[in-house]
Parts: sequence; C-alpha cells; structure tokens
Amino acid sequence: MMNRMPKQPACDHPSLDEFVGYNLKRAYMIFQADFREALGKDGLSPRSYSALSLAVQNANITQSELARRLGIERSGLVAIVDQLEEAGLLCRVGVPGDRRVQALTPTQEGLALFARASKQVATHEDRLTSVLSDGERDQLLTLLRKLRNSSEAQE
Repeated sequence: MMNRMPKQPACDHPSLDEFVGYNLKRAYMIFQADFREALGKDGLSPRSYSALSLAVQNANITQSELARRLGIERSGLVAIVDQLEEAGLLCRVGVPGDRRVQALTPTQEGLALFARASKQVATHEDRLTSVLSDGERDQLLTLLRKLRNSSEAQE
C-alpha cells in the first residue's frame, strides 16, 4: 500500500520571495558576509566602519548625533565608540560650552584605516552589484534612500 501525502490546498497567499523585507534581509546577509570577508578577520565590522565613516565625514560629530544617524540607541553606540577608541581610531573630545557632551574625531591612524577600508568596501560593493547596470544600481540606491528617508522622517 502506498503512503500518500495529504493533498495540500491551493495557497492564496504570496510566497516568501514576494516580500520586500525578506529580500532585503537576504541581500543584507549576503552583503554583510562579503563585507566582513573583504575587510578581513581583523577588519572593521559594518557598524564600526559606518561609525568611523560618519566621524571622518562630519568633523566633531557628537555621540548623540552619530547614534541618530546610525539609527541606533545612544547606549548601543557607546560600545562601538569604545572599540574604535581602544583601537586608536577615534578619540573623544569635549565640546566647548557643554561639559556633558563629547564629540568624536578620527585619529591619523583612523583616517588612514578609513581610506584603506573605503577602497575595500567599494571593491566589495562593485563585485556584489556587478549583476546590475549602472542605471539599475543608481535606481536601487534611490529606492533604498527613499524608504530610509521616509521612515526617518516619521521618527
């Protein structure tokens, strides 16, 4: 006697592959794994690279502003900044007029590492987006920024 599986009813629901969130998460996982491989075992993590990048591009950014721009809690940022400071890549400096606020400034070593890492990140992104035309890559960035900006405007 054959063991038959019960017949599955027709599914009227979208498949997982049709959800934007699912595809974003899967793409993120691929990008994150390749990012870590591109920067090497002892390289910056995506979060550390992002924090260092914003500190390099925004002289004396405060920790609160950096947390806001990264979209993380200020308390979560402390560990990232501590790690970057311990590695000699960032230093905390006082803000004139407000002793409670600390600004972040990259060290010379931080600037040099950021320059090297940025080249590696660009190569990593070029490799992973090579399946897209220049127009498609631009369109993808535009759409992702639109989603991000819309969400950030609601906060």
